[in-house]
Amino acid sequence: MSSKIELPPTYKDIEDLIRVDRLPTIWCPGCGIGIVLKTLLRAIKKSDIDVDRHVIVSGIGCAGRVSGYVRLDSYHVLHGRAIPFAIGIKLAKPELEVTVVSGDGDIVGIGGNHFIHAARRNHDINVVIVNNMIYGMTGGQVAPTTPRGARTTTTPYGNIERSISIPLLAIAAGATYVARWSVLHVDHMMNSFIKMFRHKGFAVVEILSPCTLFASRNGIELLQLYEILRRKCKIVSNPDPWESHIDIFGDKPIILGEFIEIERPSYEELVWSSIRG
Repeated sequence: MSSKIELPPTYKDIEDLIRVDRLPTIWCPGCGIGIVLKTLLRAIKKSDIDVDRHVIVSGIGCAGRVSGYVRLDSYHVLHGRAIPFAIGIKLAKPELEVTVVSGDGDIVGIGGNHFIHAARRNHDINVVIVNNMIYGMTGGQVAPTTPRGARTTTTPYGNIERSISIPLLAIAAGATYVARWSVLHVDHMMNSFIKMFRHKGFAVVEILSPCTLFASRNGIELLQLYEILRRKCKIVSNPDPWESHIDIFGDKPIILGEFIEIERPSYEELVWSSIRG
């Protein structure tokens, strides 16, 4: 009997970019990271950039496992260190399209300082942040993105801290393309991925993804968390980043959209122009 895994017909267009031999994934049933993976690979196929020029870098965490399932040049690095590793690749090989895919804890928690200074320098890399609002793989601890009032293993009575807004942080630090979508907004996500590939500078796309651990810690079913996202997410044209904080259990809508898209010389352009005189 053959043990070969057969992908459903809906995957046929990206089958050549998936390491089928490593399936099934480690992700919990209902997790949104698989949607991000499929959408990212379809965006790579639709982009006008040769597939062989794409490189994926990820850190530690559930979303960090994306690099292990793609049939591309990919690197799985230390917790919080995906961005500096990606910058090294881009500086050495500027012709490559380097994309970091990791979670909110890895990028703006453990690796928060790297994120800030990469945005400040406007490094020409892409950063896809899968935000599940919790440290999912490591036990369900509070993260910088955990909304106020949410329960985690380290905030059993509810988080009292104000959470980080990823779009606001990215823009304040100097990122030149910033967007936020959820796993329920696949077409918008796809368009933003294609835009970030074409963008010259630090591009950040935050994707809100329901997590089974976050749901269970807060006494709800995963499908209820999806329904909360469906009901509360609001797409806004030219959204105000100051209105981008996530209030998952309150009345305030969760703002989605493209927050900024501007042109500014990237760090790599400045480096290579100075070297060449």
